[in-house]
Amino acid sequence: MDTSHHFFLLLMLLHYTIGTNTTCVKIVPDSNSSIPVEVGKNFTATCHLREGSDYTSDDIEWFLDDNSSIAKQHYHKINRTSVSVTINASRNMKQETVWLKCKATRKSLSFIPPCSYGVLLLAGYPPLKPENLTCIAEQENKGISPLLKCYWDPGSRDPLLDTTYILHAKLSLGDSNYFSSCNQRLARSCTVNLGTFPVYMTVIVWVEVKNRLGSVRSDELQCDALKFVKPNPPSNVLPLAEVNFSTSLMVTWKRPIEKATMTLSYVIRYCQVDSDVWTEVPENFTRAHTESFRLQSLKPYTEYVVQMRCIEEQHESYWSNWSANATVRTAEAEPASAPDLWRIIQPTSDNRNVTLQWKPPVKANGVILKYNLYISQDNGKLERPDEIPDNQKYSMQLPPGKDANIEITAANSVGVSPKATLFIPRSDQELPGVGSMSWSVRDEELQVEWTGVPHPSYGHLSEFLLEWVNVHQRELQPHWQRVPRNVNTTTLTGFEKLKRYNISVYPIYKYRLHTQAGRTVTHIQAGRPVTKAAYIQQESPEKGPTVTVTKSKKNSAELTWEEIPLDSQRGFITNYTIFYRAGNTEHWQSVTVGANVRSHVLTDLSSEMDYVVHIMASTVAGSKNGSDFNFKTMKYGDGEVEVIVVVVCLSFLFLTVFIIMLCLRKREVIKQLLWPQVPDPSDSSIAHWSPDFPVKADMPKEDVSVVEVDVFDGKSLCEEDKTVLPLKKDKYLSEEHSSGIGGSSCMSSPRHSVSDSDESDSGQTTASTVQYSSVVASGYKGQTPNHPPPVFARSESTQPLLDCEEHPDLLNESGGHSRNSYFRRGRELESGVLTQDCNEPNGGSLTFCPVQEEEVSPIVEDPPASGVSYMPQQSGYRPQ
Repeated sequence: MDTSHHFFLLLMLLHYTIGTNTTCVKIVPDSNSSIPVEVGKNFTATCHLREGSDYTSDDIEWFLDDNSSIAKQHYHKINRTSVSVTINASRNMKQETVWLKCKATRKSLSFIPPCSYGVLLLAGYPPLKPENLTCIAEQENKGISPLLKCYWDPGSRDPLLDTTYILHAKLSLGDSNYFSSCNQRLARSCTVNLGTFPVYMTVIVWVEVKNRLGSVRSDELQCDALKFVKPNPPSNVLPLAEVNFSTSLMVTWKRPIEKATMTLSYVIRYCQVDSDVWTEVPENFTRAHTESFRLQSLKPYTEYVVQMRCIEEQHESYWSNWSANATVRTAEAEPASAPDLWRIIQPTSDNRNVTLQWKPPVKANGVILKYNLYISQDNGKLERPDEIPDNQKYSMQLPPGKDANIEITAANSVGVSPKATLFIPRSDQELPGVGSMSWSVRDEELQVEWTGVPHPSYGHLSEFLLEWVNVHQRELQPHWQRVPRNVNTTTLTGFEKLKRYNISVYPIYKYRLHTQAGRTVTHIQAGRPVTKAAYIQQESPEKGPTVTVTKSKKNSAELTWEEIPLDSQRGFITNYTIFYRAGNTEHWQSVTVGANVRSHVLTDLSSEMDYVVHIMASTVAGSKNGSDFNFKTMKYGDGEVEVIVVVVCLSFLFLTVFIIMLCLRKREVIKQLLWPQVPDPSDSSIAHWSPDFPVKADMPKEDVSVVEVDVFDGKSLCEEDKTVLPLKKDKYLSEEHSSGIGGSSCMSSPRHSVSDSDESDSGQTTASTVQYSSVVASGYKGQTPNHPPPVFARSESTQPLLDCEEHPDLLNESGGHSRNSYFRRGRELESGVLTQDCNEPNGGSLTFCPVQEEEVSPIVEDPPASGVSYMPQQSGYRPQ
């Protein structure tokens, strides 16, 4: 049961499939492909139910594509089995095909699938009528091509459908009909082959256009076949220059086609090389069968370009193309204008360097072979320089107190040009210049404006001259341009970017002077210039300025920098910005100064501080920093060191004065400290003899005993070196015997001082030794003299003998007893000095005993009556 039911449903689905012959509906009109529909027009279709269908007309529904249901108001019920629908083909249907479907369905028959049928609609337009039909048959070799190519205007509307254009050509004689088809939607041209071009015959041409929505035919084009012909341009076009005819050219050419085929007329046009302004010779001058023509009223020695074309003369067919360019130069003529003369004046200390420059004549009319230059000073005779350079430049020296008149002409192979003159006045006779001048940049061109001359009474103003010089060039190469006197603005071109130019405006005066010889001389003189610098384009400087510190102080520093080289400025410097900071900080301080400033003093700086500084140069287009420079401020300011020096000097002066005054007041004390008093040997008691004995009494010869007592560490001489003492005593005794016992001690020569130690231990100099010796006459040992023996005393001092020692008689004659002063130099004695037992009697011998160390003190006493005399003692010794 279930299997049979599914099989039944499948049969019903196949029966109602779209487009099959077994469907229950059908649409009229019907087509196996598509049905064209004109855009903007109504289209009506009818849906019919086939016989035996279970549906009625009420079950029919229309659709556009699959989802767009057509509203019921567009339906029209024809009968129980037919329903029609009317739709308008809108412009939305132009881009693609649209399905129009008829569908029959009923909810009560849901077990039966709906049946439907559809047709494909294609929207479009019928073709438009072609307009402006034209045809051309071009020349081929020496004949005319049989291919007739026609052009027309198909209209601007796209038919949206495949359209066929058919070109028809028919001869007036005979039934020959030629056609060609072009299957394009918007064809604009088509070519038909006529087999042989029908010369001198009438041809009828038209275009037929067809598509599925209709067809249309253009108007017929009926004319002589030669009217369709476009000939080739004339061949071998050759312009020729003629000697002695500098303003004309002879042009010759060849016919492009035989005379029997076509009768042609020609047009010649010409222009100067590098110009786009053509001059045409009307065809009336070149009709008929001519093959040459003379061009006149041309410029001498000027290069021209000549072209030609031709056309069929009788039927006014198509013009041929222009022939290839033919170039020729007209013959030379004598120059028609004077050279353009100018000067550059560079004043020096006592002279003027004048450089004359000139340009060739504008109307040179040939090659300039030479220039004739003449110069006169102070209205003198015109003289020609010996040699004129070929670079159109001549330099000369002109003193400030002289004027000069310059004349120059140019010569070519034909003749000489008119002369150009220029007058250079004395330095104090210059004419006034223009009032003011300004410039601006527009589209990389320099627009210069100026005001008129304030005092036009200085002669007749003839024109203005604008001069511009590139100041970056080592050798000045001026450029100049002349403008009429009624113009006060002009445009200058040919400037380099980032280069500075000096722009000058000169008024040019022209006046006449009467010379002493009765001649009238015309002078052309330039007034004073008004000059300004200009740039056509500016950028930031190429490098910044280099700064140096010329003077650094405690709280300020003077900076100097050089101007940036002109080649590196690349614009006008508007200002300089100085950036500086302390070495231990990152905060920059800045100061802005003018463009003409080359030095600046930084203030409010810290003393003894490291700083970093650099300078930034700015133009209107940007800025550039210079290199860093390090400097350090001073510790002291101006005058502080001088004040310190003055204070120190004054203090030293006051101290010196104070010390001097103190020394004057304490001079005795200072004298005792610096120069201690030395004992005077003249006051010594050894220089005086005892009053009990005559000075010159005969003294018996006695032995002289000299004992030197040295100090040794912790030992007594009497105990440890008793055996040494006689040896030393004999040694000194032998040395002393040389003076004689009975002689006067004043007669002996100075003796060497004996040191405190042995000969091998010489630790003290002679100057520190005060050695005294005594000679006592006591007779032989063990004998007692009957009378008091005389005493001889002698000092071992190194000082010279006094008068009393040299002449003791003078001392005895004085009869008085002088006070003797004895001094002993304190000397530290070590313990254990050798000595005898001071308690033992020793008869008449001399014995030294050790004493305690004591200060030296003067001893004044009278000589004793015994045979022992007292002498100045060294510390630690005393006589017994």
